[in-house]
Amino acid sequence: MQHGSGIVVTGMACLCAAGDSPAAVLDTLQGGRPELVAASVLDKRALPFPFFGLDEKHFPGGRKHSAQDTLTLARAVCHNALAEARLPQHLLREAGVVLGTTAGSASHFLEAYAASRENASGQIAGAEQPPAVSACQCAHGADRDDYFSANLALEMDVEANGPRLTVTDACTSGADAIGLAMDLITTGQCQCVLCGGADALSLVPHTGFARLMIYSDQPCRPFDRDRKGLNLGEGAAALVLESAEHARSRNAKVLGQVLGYGNASDAHHFTAPHPEGRGLATAIRSALQQAGLAAADMAFVNAHGTSTRENDKVEGRLLSTMLPNVPVWASKGGTGHTLGAAGALEAVLTLEALRRGSVPGSLGFCNIDPEIGFAPTQGPLSVSLPFALSTSLGFGGGNAALVLGRAMQ
Repeated sequence: MQHGSGIVVTGMACLCAAGDSPAAVLDTLQGGRPELVAASVLDKRALPFPFFGLDEKHFPGGRKHSAQDTLTLARAVCHNALAEARLPQHLLREAGVVLGTTAGSASHFLEAYAASRENASGQIAGAEQPPAVSACQCAHGADRDDYFSANLALEMDVEANGPRLTVTDACTSGADAIGLAMDLITTGQCQCVLCGGADALSLVPHTGFARLMIYSDQPCRPFDRDRKGLNLGEGAAALVLESAEHARSRNAKVLGQVLGYGNASDAHHFTAPHPEGRGLATAIRSALQQAGLAAADMAFVNAHGTSTRENDKVEGRLLSTMLPNVPVWASKGGTGHTLGAAGALEAVLTLEALRRGSVPGSLGFCNIDPEIGFAPTQGPLSVSLPFALSTSLGFGGGNAALVLGRAMQ
């Protein structure tokens, strides 16, 4: 029986501190987690909160501390996903590109903000004085790499004329990019779409999360009673989506399915989730409905699980209510919170776990929080059901959910 959207995955790739492929990441998470990196690699002014950083080999020529770093990661995973999908050139010309990011241009924001605070004479601009930098100057002064999806399209090996969309929706950006890619296919605008998310960390988001007092100086512990905050990470993930019919027509190897997507807003608070998880509940229901599946059909949930006090409490309680007895995996304990890449990275890892029939343990978890009332996965867990749910929450009250499936034989 066919479920959901009828959209399949024919190529996928990822890159994060835990590894440079879906298989490598899961292998790492089965055995432990990577070491945290000192924030001083970002900037000597960075506050002393370590993060799950990538090895410098992933930044040829060194970090540029600009949008170029995010583009470098995106380019790597997009190249690998397209290579696995083996799309012929005529399909590449028509392919859509939908990519999510949150901090891709953060270094430019810092420079533009500083410049906008100064007038032409170098003094701090008063309330009565306009900024010294116009919107036009900001646009033309930015690197070409700021134009994320468009620039990737330009760098493809053939002239690519399909839709180009960049999603910036806080920490749901990567999941939302996949959802928009599904829409481009189901509405007939594209036969195939390259989608995903990427974020290299920079000083601006690192400082912002630290100032919010939700950053831990120790390895994070999602859903744990004694959690003290998140660890940021950096990474990228990409998927090539096609309709099942189109993939069959070209004898493509199917790696998995994207069956349902839901998105909803809390309309509650800029940084805190709704206390009852109202938007997340709506997003999950929408994704399950599109997939034509029930909560009990899920083998597991790959939860947003950031290790912050409020997010984990709200999300954990809701998952216990909506998906009782469904195992919860908190993958950020081994990858960190990769911001705009997170939803796409976790979708790829969910598909890889379904393919293997095994889910890693939730790294960092030790003690049940009585306010949440459950323990996430402990050690490798065998799963036989072919479907799973991945959830994403973001600042501004954004919520996204994806229902993913194992490739059917």
